[in-house]
Amino acid sequence: MTRTIVASASREIIIGFDQPFCVIGERINPTGRKKLAAEMVAGNFETVIRDALEQAAAGATMLDVNAGVTAVDPNATEPDLLVQTLQIVQGLVDLPLSIDSSVTAAIEAGLRVAKGRPLVNSVTGEEEKLEAILPLCRKYDVPVVAISNDETGISMDPDVRFAVAKKIVERAMDHGIKPHDVVVDPLVMPIGALGDAGRQVFALLRRLREELKVNTTCGLSNVSFGLPHRHGINAAFIPMVIGAGMTSAIMNPCRPQEMEAVRGANVLNGTDKDCMNWIRTYKDYKPGEVHAPAPVQVNAPGDGAASGGRRRGGREARMGRG
Repeated sequence: MTRTIVASASREIIIGFDQPFCVIGERINPTGRKKLAAEMVAGNFETVIRDALEQAAAGATMLDVNAGVTAVDPNATEPDLLVQTLQIVQGLVDLPLSIDSSVTAAIEAGLRVAKGRPLVNSVTGEEEKLEAILPLCRKYDVPVVAISNDETGISMDPDVRFAVAKKIVERAMDHGIKPHDVVVDPLVMPIGALGDAGRQVFALLRRLREELKVNTTCGLSNVSFGLPHRHGINAAFIPMVIGAGMTSAIMNPCRPQEMEAVRGANVLNGTDKDCMNWIRTYKDYKPGEVHAPAPVQVNAPGDGAASGGRRRGGREARMGRG
């Protein structure tokens, strides 16, 4: 059985077909969030701290960390900022982290300070990226997200996207990286623009599981882009992709409707043993109430929780949208 192991300093998580669905919290990402980007540039990490704590409280399995605040000379600015952000986050929560950047120097800087076994987000099928990122993953013995696009961009043909994923898996093996350490992103298209986007990804996921035997992930909310009431579409999509074989997703765990879909799918998929997580979470549920985590007190770094009481930019750029 394919198992991808990620870890923080004190907690190990397994991504796999026989495991609960892995929720990778997406919120620590300044892409499209001008206020957060401005805060991070100014050295203000209040929102980062709040997002880390709230996502952990909401049930995230791991957290994605991105510091792509600017397209102006990111090679000079992003490595140090990503390092600082990673150190703050791993001092706050004991969840494994995903190091998210399109800048190779930033990924390497992040790998030097990350505790445990983080996930690298990401590599594409582009030759330059393959030869830059895969040696780093081998050197630090970490798994990597493989996004199914290459120099030609994102193909609308799912067979082409499968071929790119296969190429990345094979090239990873050439670098000594086993298929279980490659987590493929088959690229979810917006259903509002491409009517068969759902059927495409379901078929792709089955092929990736049965033929390449790899774990998978996606940017979950891509499927609902441009539609009203996006969370309803996202919540319907979750159990369907889990049923097709997806084992993780980069998503917002602070959306109760979507997390209910994850937890319900885990129950029905048999990965929530004896329904215990569902029971713990909803034993006091009352109809009409929204189940959400309690508000989190935010402290500045060095105060209380932020001092270690408990142990998205890059993706758009790599997919040709940044």
